[in-house]
Amino acid sequence: MNRKNLVTFLLAVVLIDFLALTGYALWELGLIGVFQAAFANPATILLAVDLTLALGVGCFWMWSDSKRRGESALPYILLTAATGSAGPLAYLIKRSRASA
Repeated sequence: MNRKNLVTFLLAVVLIDFLALTGYALWELGLIGVFQAAFANPATILLAVDLTLALGVGCFWMWSDSKRRGESALPYILLTAATGSAGPLAYLIKRSRASA
């Protein structure tokens, strides 16, 4: 397995694990419960704001990178808005496969 295939494989493993964790959290808490837990105290508010900023930077990078490549990042930005880190992870997988 070459390096690019290994990176793609590892990104896919992280994406699948993240989606499984997302599903588990939604199953246990529900959508409203996830947001209630995220804003339960100053520490979780800090984490939520930090994640929002990081995902915003990720969306800006995906948008710029996809424009340079002549592609659209819109599906990945929408996926980011709906699921968080799954959008950038999926974009990185697509990007690594396209350059392989």
